[in-house]
Amino acid sequence: MTYELYYWNGIQGRGEFVRLALEDADAAYVDVTRVADRGTGEMMRLMGSTTAAHIPFAPPFLRDGDQIISHVANILLYLGPKLGLAPKEEALRWYANGLQLTITDFVAEVHDTHHPIATSKYYEDQKEEAKARASEFVTNRIPKFLGYFERVLAQNPEGGGHAVGSAVSYVDLSLFQVIEGLRYAFPRAMRHYEHLYPNLLKLHAWVKARPRLGAYLASPRRLAFNEDGIFRRYRELDIEP
Repeated sequence: MTYELYYWNGIQGRGEFVRLALEDADAAYVDVTRVADRGTGEMMRLMGSTTAAHIPFAPPFLRDGDQIISHVANILLYLGPKLGLAPKEEALRWYANGLQLTITDFVAEVHDTHHPIATSKYYEDQKEEAKARASEFVTNRIPKFLGYFERVLAQNPEGGGHAVGSAVSYVDLSLFQVIEGLRYAFPRAMRHYEHLYPNLLKLHAWVKARPRLGAYLASPRRLAFNEDGIFRRYRELDIEP
């Protein structure tokens, strides 16, 4: 069965965390809104359905046969065992889900650096508030979250540089994406902080070197970061910590 991923066309956004897992596992999937004869309209119809029993609030969501799963962490909790990207032990699966939910919190804070007042308003309508929010994010929240994940890697009793257990998981792939996104959106801040997190940098390097993921990253399927997604590069927000 081919998985169907629904997310906004033209941006990595939250959908990229799911794409990385599908690509690394070489899973058959369709990025629905990028298909010419389907597109965003199909996604909007599903979200606006008045007859379906299970309707998603917002993308990303995944369709697997008759099953529709929404929210990144929930999708990865579902996909992880199927793709070989989750621990076999039940306790570790719940731990992995908790880590992914923490990544979700982090990504939400990244988003709020450029949309601190309302998602319905343009960045240009809230620039002053964004500067204040970004200053707090760069100064306090980046080291708070990265410091936590650095500790997670260092204290994993299984070792091997993984976030959970002794093998690669979707959490490792998501942490790679977080570092990629922060380097794009906050390059000055990341140059200042990166040396503090050697375990995260090692993880980023070996995830990037994984054969299937490396091929994906070099392909047209990997959308470029841009100023319509979650990780956005605005020079005025990339302050020196």
